[in-house]
Amino acid sequence: MLTDYKMAPPSYADLGKAARDLFSKGYNYGFFKLEAKTKTDSGVEFTTSGSSSSDTGKVIGNLETKYKWSDYGLTFTEKWNTDNVLNTEVTIEDQIAQGLKLAFDTSFAPQTGKKSGKIKTGYKQDYVNIGADVDFDFAGPTIHGAAVLGYSGWLAGYQMSFDTSKSSLSKSNFAVGYTSGDFTLHTSINDGQEFAGSIYQRVNSQLETAVNLSWTSGTNATRFALGAKYTIDSNTSFSAKVNNSSQIGLGYTQKLRDGVKLTLSALIEGKSINQGGHKVGLGLDLEA
Repeated sequence: MLTDYKMAPPSYADLGKAARDLFSKGYNYGFFKLEAKTKTDSGVEFTTSGSSSSDTGKVIGNLETKYKWSDYGLTFTEKWNTDNVLNTEVTIEDQIAQGLKLAFDTSFAPQTGKKSGKIKTGYKQDYVNIGADVDFDFAGPTIHGAAVLGYSGWLAGYQMSFDTSKSSLSKSNFAVGYTSGDFTLHTSINDGQEFAGSIYQRVNSQLETAVNLSWTSGTNATRFALGAKYTIDSNTSFSAKVNNSSQIGLGYTQKLRDGVKLTLSALIEGKSINQGGHKVGLGLDLEA
């Protein structure tokens, strides 16, 4: 991470991402997951994934195809899942203006006939990253906007959603952060009710740590979590996290060979060690 944002800062959605990744990546307990990525000679990328819930036994599958037409800055993405929802997205970047990204995203569910469409725009330059989306709906479109300013490692952002059918704000979020080398601090206020903060630090080339805090107005409950990831070598890593509900998460990732990665994870309910309720997960990622 850079300490001087004489380049575009991250988008609002990516603020605090380093800490969030430490609490989410490497854990898939409750599911058995298989994902395969392939690429054809013509440049078409295929991503096929399937997961089965150990609780319900429900199987979910996804298929994604992506093709990049680099000469014109175009990216075509199509997605399908076992709920029979079709998504198509066309993106053009750095063609109309440097730093400008435009996308048109549509979805269609043949069984229900439900359709949706969204126009996404993003613009980034030195010290600023701005995004605006319009989500079309029969009752009236919803406008989503976000902006992040960055200077000398400091970051400040605002995110909002405006429902035109009700002529009111449906979302209003603020965030402030600081990043310096291997240290990142992030705080946010969502709709004036939920307060959250995170600290991420890369202690050395092998160890990463993070702390998450959150509190909701009107309650006395504070959520707290600690997480860490230890990279044993280039093929092996171990992750662990614990929260104030005494839930302990453990993850182990092993690269079996080039293009084959195995992930084992478990969630231990510390308050009911003997009663059960613990979860395990298995993930296999293939890439060719």
